Amino acid sequence: MLKNTKDNYGWFAILLHWTMAVVIFSLFALGLYMVELTYYDAWYRGSLELHKSVGLILFLLWALRVLWRCLNEQPVTVATTERARLEQKAAYWMHMVLYAGLLSLMLSGYLISTADGRALEVFGWSMVPALPWSIAEQEDIAGEIHEVLAWGLIIMAALHALAALKHHFIDGDNTLKRILKSEK
Repeated sequence: MLKNTKDNYGWFAILLHWTMAVVIFSLFALGLYMVELTYYDAWYRGSLELHKSVGLILFLLWALRVLWRCLNEQPVTVATTERARLEQKAAYWMHMVLYAGLLSLMLSGYLISTADGRALEVFGWSMVPALPWSIAEQEDIAGEIHEVLAWGLIIMAALHALAALKHHFIDGDNTLKRILKSEK
């Protein structure tokens, strides 16, 4: 099953979800490593270029995921209690905050990378032009925002994972199962 149904996610949504999760946590780990490097470290430039390039690929995955979400049915669990309805609303808004936070994180990364007026390179190719304007200390300001958003995204992703585990082990519902495998 490629597409979502009212009961389950399709393989494409599942693949996008887990690919993005792996990429996000990998970029976060690489970012933590990068901030410890000095200009003279052997992998200073390489790690930075890899982080930017994979970040742009993540942006394309994000755009594809948002488009896929808009064009596909979303699985629904029928809420039978007020608490379940509140949890569903919280889950919806958690997803919206994750999508918005991730977009904001990537935009701040773009502003860091293009603060000097040069295009953003992807695996050595100039791909994304810089804005025709910049602000004073753009790289530093965007860098601070990027760091706060990165930590916020990781905390939100951890809460998202804990909520899925709660649904699976405490509530005994199929919320986690739906994003692990596609049903026919």
